[in-house]
Amino acid sequence: MRRFLYIIGILMLTLSSCGGRGKAMLPSVSGKAGEVIVVMDKAYWSGSLGQCLRDHLAADCPFLPQKEPLYSLADVPPSAFSNIFQLHRNLILCNISHQVDTAKVKFGQDVWASPQCVIRINAPTEEEAVKIVNQNIEHIINYIETAERDRVINNTKQYQESALRPPVIEVFGGSPYFPSGYVLKKRTDDFAWIAYETTYVNQAILIYKTPALGTQADFQLDAMVARRNEVMKQNVPGMFDNTYMTTSTFATPSLKFVKYRGRHFAEMRGYWEVYNDYMGGPFVSHSFYSEDGASVITVEAFVYAPKFNKRHYLRQIESLLYSWETVKK
Repeated sequence: MRRFLYIIGILMLTLSSCGGRGKAMLPSVSGKAGEVIVVMDKAYWSGSLGQCLRDHLAADCPFLPQKEPLYSLADVPPSAFSNIFQLHRNLILCNISHQVDTAKVKFGQDVWASPQCVIRINAPTEEEAVKIVNQNIEHIINYIETAERDRVINNTKQYQESALRPPVIEVFGGSPYFPSGYVLKKRTDDFAWIAYETTYVNQAILIYKTPALGTQADFQLDAMVARRNEVMKQNVPGMFDNTYMTTSTFATPSLKFVKYRGRHFAEMRGYWEVYNDYMGGPFVSHSFYSEDGASVITVEAFVYAPKFNKRHYLRQIESLLYSWETVKK
């Protein structure tokens, strides 16, 4: 009897501990990366509110060779919002009711599953819902994007190719995390190439450092493109003689400055191509000063997947750039 009571006590303590943590008991999320379930009445989905969400969230993803939406949206009426949908990774719940006093957008997580992104749009009328969405759309997109990114990073850290970070840290003083299956293709005193390659898909991260000027030119678009082209010509050859990676002039790359969880970097996004060949695809890079300020470090992700859409592949490897950690000496 004492043994039975002891076991019961341990079970109750375990359940109590899990209950204290709350989210430890939640099931894992379902759904594919890049999917968002929008819960609203059919009339609103067909109306101005649904159109507003589609205009923003299903707009063309920038710098992809084929047209692909930023997110894949699926609408579900509240009456059909059952357990199967409640476990989805990304949810937008719309409540349009005269009982709502003030239009608001609320951001939550891990309500029915984990790691789950939940956005609630509450408004007394459809017109006010559209207004509050437009006012908060940048935050809405960033919230979903961060949730998608963190899932990749957390999974990568759990199943990482741990042998890859030390040689990168040795050269650059820091490193992103790399998923299982990635390999080190090349490393010099100022360049590293880490890739995951299959028959039809190539996802790669390039890391390089160049001397810092200590002026605005370090992060001006023309200078960054020129610096990139020089590094690629020296380090990323094509399949044939006199072929090498360069920046495509098909479209001018974009440049913006980002503050992310205490880190500051310049994000450049564009197309790469192979000089004297027909290969190409999207790339995105983060550039920032080294700890001592003597160098500009650039961490770049690129994708080559000629037979497939590329949104998922690029978002997946771009997420790894955000996992960069500087190692203090």
